[in-house]
Amino acid sequence: MSVASAAGDIDLALTLECGQVFHWRREGGGWLGVIGDRAVFVEQKGAKLSLPRGAEDLVRHYFALDHPLAEICASFPDDPAMQAAAEFCRGMRIVRQPAWECIATFITSSMKQVAHIAQISHTLRRRYGKRVDWDGGEIFSYPSPEALARLNEGELRACALGYRAKNLLGSARMIAEGRLDLEAVARLDDDAAREELCRLPGVGPKVANCALLFGFERLRSFPIDVWIERALREIYFPRKRRVTTARLQDFAAGYFGSYGGYAQQYLFHHARKTWRTGKLEVDS
Repeated sequence: MSVASAAGDIDLALTLECGQVFHWRREGGGWLGVIGDRAVFVEQKGAKLSLPRGAEDLVRHYFALDHPLAEICASFPDDPAMQAAAEFCRGMRIVRQPAWECIATFITSSMKQVAHIAQISHTLRRRYGKRVDWDGGEIFSYPSPEALARLNEGELRACALGYRAKNLLGSARMIAEGRLDLEAVARLDDDAAREELCRLPGVGPKVANCALLFGFERLRSFPIDVWIERALREIYFPRKRRVTTARLQDFAAGYFGSYGGYAQQYLFHHARKTWRTGKLEVDS
């Protein structure tokens, strides 16, 4: 049985297709996924979300319906590229992912396109996750660090992970053995948390910043991947050839401010969807 809940300002499809989370799949007129260990089917009907009875608080929390989206978007820099991205991504929210699931997913995302990341996520879930029944069918939660730590590298390579298998296995074992405590990381400030996360195999500044943004709700965090680096260089440093990634990171921290993570995701999705002949379209 489902109930209707006020959706607030959210575009559900845009939120789930923008490259921040990778396991939700279209099912009929809505979306099926797992939040923690619970299967959830969510459908947007205008300003309402249809969702399982008893899951209202879980869904509102996961989709961050309490984030002040109007205030967030109003904080964005008033330049043409950022405003075009804000309009293109209207209703996109940063979801609150479980920290381990987020870290592991972005470890497996290195040099992969969104469809490939989703495929790997579903394979890992089917083989090593916890089965969750849903409406006569089944879906799977993301495997815990302990579940993955019991495997060997070959078993993970068989999930199309390639060289990422070693990193995922090493990170799972560090966490399962208590050599890195995610609850302790959550209590650290951004810089200290990033430094701690970078101790994990396969986690550098980009993956750590993704984990901080999507898994620890550090909304200032500004991950810089290939798309964002190209966008920043073309939009904000068009005539400068030698701009380091560190310089871009410093610029982003100051320019985009306390909601830089939202600005980053809007720029990322806009760039990924509208890039034409090497240029960003800013008049969308």
